[in-house]
Amino acid sequence: MTIPCFFKLPQQLALLTLPLWVAAAHSQPAPAAPASAGNAPAAVAAPVAFQSALEGYKPYTDEKTGNWKEANDAVARIGGWRAYAKEASRTEAEPPAPAGNRGAKP
Repeated sequence: MTIPCFFKLPQQLALLTLPLWVAAAHSQPAPAAPASAGNAPAAVAAPVAFQSALEGYKPYTDEKTGNWKEANDAVARIGGWRAYAKEASRTEAEPPAPAGNRGAKP
């Protein structure tokens, strides 16, 4: 009488996983030998100070926003989005442009 192949599957899986179990067992560190009371003095641990992670927490405060109309006018005075684009593309070596007539049309 022959045994169908699917009945042998658990046995085959067990044989396939055996090397994994052996490798896992060998990768475990060896347990430390307990020190006998007479050979080594008892180590005294320093007390641990508790410090809360929320110690320096500052609660959220709603910031007062400025007038959007004034902000839009200020951006228009300095040259609009193009002024910000030039500022972003400028390298650190370049000095900033003079504050004279920025954005004024000739």
